[in-house]
Amino acid sequence: MKTVKENTIPVEITTVVETLEKGGFQAYLVGGCVRDILLGRTPKDWDITTNAKPDQIQSLFPKTVYENLFGTVAVINETTEEPTLKSVEITPYRVESGYSDRRHPDEIKFSDKLEDDLKRRDFTINAMAISLSNGAIKDIVDLYEGFKDLKDNVIRTVGEPLDRFNEDALRMMRAIRLAVELGFTCNKDTLMAIQSHNLLIKDVSVERIRDEFVKILMSPNPKLGIEMLHETNLLKFIVPELEYGIGVKQPQAHIYDVWEHLLRTAQHSADKELDLEMRLAALFHDVGKPKTSAFSRETNQPTFYGHEIVGSCETHKILERMKFSRATIEKVTKLVRWHMFFADPELITLSAVRRMIVNVGPENIWNLMNLRVCDRIGTGRPKENPYRLRKYKSMIEEALRDPVSVKMLKIDGERIMKISNLLAGPKIGLLLNALLEEVLDNPDLNNVEYLEKRTLELNKLSDKELTDLANKGKEKKEKVEKIELNQIRNRHHVS
Repeated sequence: MKTVKENTIPVEITTVVETLEKGGFQAYLVGGCVRDILLGRTPKDWDITTNAKPDQIQSLFPKTVYENLFGTVAVINETTEEPTLKSVEITPYRVESGYSDRRHPDEIKFSDKLEDDLKRRDFTINAMAISLSNGAIKDIVDLYEGFKDLKDNVIRTVGEPLDRFNEDALRMMRAIRLAVELGFTCNKDTLMAIQSHNLLIKDVSVERIRDEFVKILMSPNPKLGIEMLHETNLLKFIVPELEYGIGVKQPQAHIYDVWEHLLRTAQHSADKELDLEMRLAALFHDVGKPKTSAFSRETNQPTFYGHEIVGSCETHKILERMKFSRATIEKVTKLVRWHMFFADPELITLSAVRRMIVNVGPENIWNLMNLRVCDRIGTGRPKENPYRLRKYKSMIEEALRDPVSVKMLKIDGERIMKISNLLAGPKIGLLLNALLEEVLDNPDLNNVEYLEKRTLELNKLSDKELTDLANKGKEKKEKVEKIELNQIRNRHHVS
């Protein structure tokens, strides 16, 4: 366990604690922020608990918000122009009982004892409290050996696991999520209780399950997290489609079955610290393979023709069922649909890359490339950047670059015909290329006012003079293009 960082606690927190204590009340930091402080991490959330009741808390601070059934009072911070924390939540000690919906207590009573507040918490590492003195840790209250579990890297419930899971069934997923976030293991009794009571998860809302699943996927070790969901039989209630890939063998290019391949691909997306949409695409990119599995007598190998199309439909159903946003669903399904593009060398031409950019959008083409990289590592191949992938990257850059052509001009053939009274014909092209020759020399000339004025001047030249200028423009364009393409290819070390 790391040593506690100095100056970890924001001044807004110490001010609130000191105000409560000056008012004659107890005040402790509690929950996840204590765990993080003791691990040497910077807490994302700060919770303060006290023996003061909501009305007493409100009387001590100039601006508060109290709009809940749990006694939590939000203190609005207006002491500094740019506070680190805009508000700080304070909750009275409380006793809870009855969880008929397996989430919220049926009855809440405020208490004068810190012990009552700690015993209702989920895991021992979240059931510690610390008091402060001059902004530093004064004392640690640890009734359930949470500090020992922190040192031993163990997730263990406060009291009987089944009692805690009956209160809130999502805690079963949260145990796994904390384990993979912190690099801990689950205590044996805790894990066995999850395995034997996994049906409780059916009482939890889809949105809460989704949010916990996202946290597992965004952890440093999503592969282990999903494996733990499978081993505890929770996964079949969340994303059973993933389990359909267990034992589904793949061709010789793969050394893993579909299940293992998906998990390894997702893990590499986490190793690369990619965003949520990319991790979802990595996890589901081959989810269509079980439904398209066949066997070729010619090659004596499994086949999965059209799995990317089926997979995109399956992914859409999964994400819609889990109530992801429309934008997330659209992006992930698009990546799953087209992920095979970079796997087929027969399709890789510059024109094919341009068509793919149209299919997925310029904003997603590099995501598609990253998905291909993760997919490759997920097959068991150790090298992330072989020549073929470098070549693909070079071709994407070539396809995305702003072409050095008349299309870059702030004037087009239609406008030239209108201001010069010319009919459509070869001369329009000559004028455009003559204008391009000047803009290549001086990009500042690429503005509507100059180009229209210059068009009228060039229109007075003979066809031969105009052709000579246009040819100069074409030669210069080809020279600039060659230099730019060489720079791109050299950057990727390809020919």
